[in-house]
Amino acid sequence: MSGLPIGLTVAGTDPTGGAGVFADLKAMHSRGVYGMAAVTSLTAQNTLGVQDVYNVPADFIDKELNSIFSDEVPHAMKTGMIAEADMMAVIAEYVRKYNIPYVMDPVMIATSGDRLMTDRSMATLIDTLIPLANIVTPNLHEAESIAGMKIQSENDLHKALKVFVDDMGAESVIIKGGHLEGDATDYLYDGSRISTLSASRIDTDQTHGTGCTFSAVLTAELAKGRTIEEAFKTGKAYITNAIQNSPGIGKGSGPVNHFSYKGD
Repeated sequence: MSGLPIGLTVAGTDPTGGAGVFADLKAMHSRGVYGMAAVTSLTAQNTLGVQDVYNVPADFIDKELNSIFSDEVPHAMKTGMIAEADMMAVIAEYVRKYNIPYVMDPVMIATSGDRLMTDRSMATLIDTLIPLANIVTPNLHEAESIAGMKIQSENDLHKALKVFVDDMGAESVIIKGGHLEGDATDYLYDGSRISTLSASRIDTDQTHGTGCTFSAVLTAELAKGRTIEEAFKTGKAYITNAIQNSPGIGKGSGPVNHFSYKGD
């Protein structure tokens, strides 16, 4: 086992580098963690949207993961875009077998609004992956879809948090409340208490890949042996800084800055 912390991302690509596995690897490396990646889907996308998607066959994803785990077991892993149920079944087997910290970012809708998950995959995600996750990281719209409820107030959000943990079996959930009014407040529920972290809302459309990046930082911190609460604090500080210092790449919703955060 390597002495250098290792994080694994299992997700789709973004050829412009702002989201998916390329963003995940940048985030992990910036946190001092060696990043590995297994690709679930190839996308033709940029800051303007998703133009096309090619899903990697599930049996090939199995080969990718077997190559990784048979050679070096990562210290933590995350999943992002998983479009099909058979992909989820393959990934779940590795999470169960190796029992390493697992962050699940339920990538269903891109920042651009493009839908990235088939409807029939939803039940598999809820029944198979969420119960295995140490942290689930939905944004507000994803939380609404998975929990099957509208979230229009903090009280609604508290109810949704408990659906993920108390009903669906995740160890913890972080719902990113950036789409609510007021400050950008994120909510963590670990089965015993709800804690929040807030930052002033940043007036920008440069938010491509924020969910991928946030979950990748959480994964990196767990790979270093940090607690969920510690990872949450670092992730929130990192993504706030990354949005504030976005590099202005592309003609649409540009990526965040994976190299500007200098915290511990």
